[in-house]
Amino acid sequence: MAEQARAVGSLPVANVQALAEACNAGVDGDQQVPERYLSKDPSTDEVVAGDDSACAIPVIDLHMLQDPQASEECAKLASACLNWGFFQLINHGLPEEVIGNLVNDVVEFFKQPLEDKKECAQQADSLEGYGQAFVVSEDQKLDWADMLYLQVHPSESKDPRFWPTRPASFRHSVDVYSSEARELAYRLLEFMAKAVGADPMSLRGMFEGQTQGIRVNYYPPCRQAADRVLGLTAHTDACGLTLLLQMNHDVQGLQVKKDGKWFAVQALEGAFIVNVGDVLEIISNGKFRSVEHRAVIHPAKERISVALFHYPCQNMVVGPLPEFMKGDKVLYNSTNYQDFLKQYFTAKLDGRKHLQRLKLEQ
Repeated sequence: MAEQARAVGSLPVANVQALAEACNAGVDGDQQVPERYLSKDPSTDEVVAGDDSACAIPVIDLHMLQDPQASEECAKLASACLNWGFFQLINHGLPEEVIGNLVNDVVEFFKQPLEDKKECAQQADSLEGYGQAFVVSEDQKLDWADMLYLQVHPSESKDPRFWPTRPASFRHSVDVYSSEARELAYRLLEFMAKAVGADPMSLRGMFEGQTQGIRVNYYPPCRQAADRVLGLTAHTDACGLTLLLQMNHDVQGLQVKKDGKWFAVQALEGAFIVNVGDVLEIISNGKFRSVEHRAVIHPAKERISVALFHYPCQNMVVGPLPEFMKGDKVLYNSTNYQDFLKQYFTAKLDGRKHLQRLKLEQ
């Protein structure tokens, strides 16, 4: 995240985990879900079930991608990036122990009393820490979730004010996990470039060594109004590439928008859910798609996910790269990436709005 955007805060709101515990104590209890969280009209949505394989986001096998003869898997990756903007990555090679340590420490963090978690609460001058992002007015609708956002790379950019001290192994677990996942993201970027006929190093070179952020999302259940609240408002990601780990893969929550419909994602155990961010759509001149997605809430079960965001150089001008054009018309205006991020983080989430303003009329 660019330093300018990083220094923009979010208005403080109530802790949703604590609110959910009060609301879920009894369906007819005294505590009702506040009106500010009732943002979703279930009658207006068409949701396609995630257990229908014909309607599921593509599954890409990294082991097969690494086979020089695996042209079919490479074509499958290109199709996934163009048509869905999302795919699940299996056989990714990240050690089970590294993932397991992260999962254990994240779960332990959210089990702590609220006062302990507040030790790393957001402050007025930063989006990092424990709280909620994109709250820019006192009357906007709120998401039914809490988050912990940290900048994890480069190491000198870490802000110790926001890193949990309990459990004691949390920092180490996050560091090891983010380092392993960072290398995985770089390899993926190479394969994505290759899949559309570009130089594999063209994308890797833009992101290697640059900023990496982690967002841990806690989505508590909502017995009273699960169909009326949203865990995360529909949006696209302002980064280049996102790697998402869903901890309890048996609880659906992530939904991806395609052809005007929402597709529920059935997370595969041990897989990463990977999505294209705004930067990759712009620099690829639309060959990769940054797609709207959101999180919905389960009435009885919590869901925890960890998203790793990979950002390009904060000082770069983001625009279509010549090698992705090859005679095509330019579809996007170029923009200073710091300005793009600042506009993104100082407004509420709103679908593809931030990306659409850069699209040229055709």
